[in-house]
Amino acid sequence: MQNGTVTAERTTGRLLVSTPRLDDGIFHRSVVLILQHDDGGAQGVVLNKPLGADVDAVLPGWGEHITSPQTLFQGGPVQLDSALGLVTVSGLDEVPPGGQLLFGSVAIIDLDTPPLLVMPEVSGLRIFAGYAGWEAGQLEGELRRGSWFVVDSRAEDLLTDEPERLWERVLRRQRDELAFVAYFPSDPELN
Repeated sequence: MQNGTVTAERTTGRLLVSTPRLDDGIFHRSVVLILQHDDGGAQGVVLNKPLGADVDAVLPGWGEHITSPQTLFQGGPVQLDSALGLVTVSGLDEVPPGGQLLFGSVAIIDLDTPPLLVMPEVSGLRIFAGYAGWEAGQLEGELRRGSWFVVDSRAEDLLTDEPERLWERVLRRQRDELAFVAYFPSDPELN
């Protein structure tokens, strides 16, 4: 990794932080947690795009269990009609029924599992509508073009209670020139 960029390195469990070059749509100032990256492509969820939608309207019974802010998040532009539940767990022996550990303390859960079976085993829950997906080689191309910074994730990134500030916070905690990107104006013409 050099200056926050990666070429062919796998990014599972890491964050993609959009560069100022991605200036419109869901990926503008987005932070994406990569859930899986291999030769077939990559999938992740955008962590900082709350929709303000009531979770119970989409998935009855789950709303009261969501980590604050208690809303549905837009996980990406792919399959917006599907929902993906991510939780944090203490360890392998703490993965809830209907869950599968992805990496670190992050597990995916089957939202058809009753919430009362899942929630005693987890530290927090976030539900995403859709996900971000890349075909084989597509993400590597975007990384080479400088569309994304790749940085390490922290446990608190998934369940941040201030998603609107996550882009800046992730960049500011970097120990190199990437920290200065956090101060780049949202609209460069205002500079």
